[in-house]
Amino acid sequence: MGQQQHDVYFVPSKSYWPIVAAVSMFVTVFGAAHWLNAQPGDAGFGETIFWVGVVAILGMFFGWFRSVIRESLSGSYNDQVDRSFRMGMMWFIFSEVMFFGAFFGALFYARIFSVPWLGGEGHGVLTHQFIWENYNAAWGASGGGGPGKIGGSFQTIAAWGLPLLNTLILLSSGVTITIAHHALKAGHRKALLIGLGATVLLGCLFLFCQAHEYAEAYEHFNLTLGSGVYGATFFMLTGFHGMHVTLGTIMLAIIWVRCAKGHFTKDDHFGFEAVAWYWHFVDVVWLALFLFVYVL
Repeated sequence: MGQQQHDVYFVPSKSYWPIVAAVSMFVTVFGAAHWLNAQPGDAGFGETIFWVGVVAILGMFFGWFRSVIRESLSGSYNDQVDRSFRMGMMWFIFSEVMFFGAFFGALFYARIFSVPWLGGEGHGVLTHQFIWENYNAAWGASGGGGPGKIGGSFQTIAAWGLPLLNTLILLSSGVTITIAHHALKAGHRKALLIGLGATVLLGCLFLFCQAHEYAEAYEHFNLTLGSGVYGATFFMLTGFHGMHVTLGTIMLAIIWVRCAKGHFTKDDHFGFEAVAWYWHFVDVVWLALFLFVYVL
């Protein structure tokens, strides 16, 4: 990728990666839609298109990351570019806060307003009397989560098993990435690689435990995405968080490879800092999830 160096701000030359990204994502979503809506026995076309799109997205990431890394190592970026990167990352994390805030808002509305109303409190007197007279207004119980004929009988997930373990895992990962950051600023390359590698492993361990929890919820507790409002909010919140942990772990692994190649210095390492900010955000979101989804 060529580039143009201006006095104030670095302006890269035209790139084909944005259009590759757009086409790849369109193909992926197109295939997923056909796969999900296919008739029995006709899912092959949609599934094939979906995986083609996924491979294209992975190739796009690899190529685009390579181009940006080359720009960074070439010395093309100045202080103004660094400030714009930091502001961009801040706004990105803010958008993620709003994203999770919408789901937490839905959870709070369902628990604080909708469930009590269906139980006959406040404005829900007539709803309780004429629509669902035997409704049990208890959050998390099968009666509080939805009619048995819709979601079936299910059990809630206890907070003090795998959720607590995952909380300790993520808190530990926040410590290890902080250690790695201090090691990078001190110029201790070995400690940097050990701390960052430990963070990647802890992220993978978290995902493994969450997958095990999902399997337990489905097989032993009969809890699914269709198990009323409890199942819907549980899987939407924890699932989207798990997706963010997956992305964060991939980014941490890429940063580890870059650190191993000596790409960062103690004075110039915003790529590392950006991923560290994102990982700390993921930690904070999980603490809120653990409190409001599992404990309360």
